[in-house]
Amino acid sequence: VARRLSLRKHPECHSMAGGKAIEHLAQTGNQELLTFRLPMQQYRNCHFSFSGLQNLVNNAIVQKEKEEGIQEGEILSCVKDVAAAVQHTVALHIIQRTYRAMLFCIRNSILPSKNATLVVSGGVASNQYIRKGLQNLADANDFAFLCPPPRLCTDNGVMIAWNGIERLRAGLGVLQSTDGIRYEPR
Repeated sequence: VARRLSLRKHPECHSMAGGKAIEHLAQTGNQELLTFRLPMQQYRNCHFSFSGLQNLVNNAIVQKEKEEGIQEGEILSCVKDVAAAVQHTVALHIIQRTYRAMLFCIRNSILPSKNATLVVSGGVASNQYIRKGLQNLADANDFAFLCPPPRLCTDNGVMIAWNGIERLRAGLGVLQSTDGIRYEPR
């Protein structure tokens, strides 16, 4: 969404990563000016998907560009409202699916009935709006909430490297030599 909104060209966001730019603009946007259907409402499971939402957002951006008479790549006057609406919908989707997972785990005795913990990490956990929503979900369901500081909530590569460091410290299964290992980019 940040790429489609050309947020690198926005004066407040030119040096920010996409997710951070969305969060920044959403703080002063009106999430109620645009509404997006929550993804996967027809499925009663815990899966996440944002592809349908991405299509809805793209269509809304195209419509707004037509209304404003601007070309793709130019900044919409309502960019903050789009960011707020997208962030809100993403947060609701994550919260709803996480709640379903919590209920599933409780009903199937996968989690203890007391002292259950919701752990949130990775890039999504750096978004304060989403983090607050998940904190509220945990609180409302008597779950402890664990979330690393935002500076540690980065992409999966960093999380994997951190896991490697912890495994190395613990003396567990870290390769001492990379001889014979082939690395292939996707």
